[in-house]
Amino acid sequence: MRSSRLLSGIAVIPALAVILIFFLLPIGVIIYRSFTEPDPGLGQYAGALADPTTLRVLGRTFLTAVIAVIVCVLLGYPYAYLMTLVGPMARTLLMVLVLVPFWTSLMARTFAWISLLQRDGPVSAILGFFGAQDVTLLGSATGVILAIVQILLPYMILTLFTALGSIDRRQLAAAQSLGANRYRTFWQVYLPQSLPGLFASSALVFILALGFYITPQLIGSPKEAMISQVIGLRVEKIVDFAGAGALSGILLIATLGLFAVAILAIAPLRRSISQMINGGERS
Repeated sequence: MRSSRLLSGIAVIPALAVILIFFLLPIGVIIYRSFTEPDPGLGQYAGALADPTTLRVLGRTFLTAVIAVIVCVLLGYPYAYLMTLVGPMARTLLMVLVLVPFWTSLMARTFAWISLLQRDGPVSAILGFFGAQDVTLLGSATGVILAIVQILLPYMILTLFTALGSIDRRQLAAAQSLGANRYRTFWQVYLPQSLPGLFASSALVFILALGFYITPQLIGSPKEAMISQVIGLRVEKIVDFAGAGALSGILLIATLGLFAVAILAIAPLRRSISQMINGGERS
């Protein structure tokens, strides 16, 4: 057993080294520079939080991420739920449809959205058919959200499918045998057990949406900029690594805070669901 643990520890070292060198170390350096340049202290953070433009961009970034999560939930939950109901062949087909976007690069998908959303493009033609004339989504927040949802929806579906697939459907049959209809069975038995997976998938999509850069940069506009674009501007144009580090630190702290809140919210929910299931089994 000791040798097995030793081998497992040795096998983890390369992965830990990659994380340390290519992820934690760069973050540590840029956060360190945000506290030391041009003067030691919290000046960069105080300046960022006192800037109305920065606060407006942060608010827009979080709002965009929240809307993306809501749309992904509305589209992804029924799809993942359907995957748990169908047979193996249909489930394989649905899984392939989810995985197809991963076979195409992010840049290719983003440029495809540019072609779809531009003036006189397919989306504009469809909206014009329904009476909405001269609508151009390219360069708008709506266009950015559409592209982000299309890119992040597979993450939502795959995470939800894993969570929904672990729910024991015999409990649904038991609830229906006791007189509950399908609607009541879903809302009172199935949905509560799926909430931890729903929270986890929503947190994943939310965190990924906060840090999007390429899609808002190419599809959005400076008036609808997200925080990643402002950070990129500070690094590339202004060469203000300390200011970019402060914005990154604020975004990181806010993300970790929301993630901690999600974990704290999921923990009692898991306990209550476990107690409900155990109580039902004993009865």
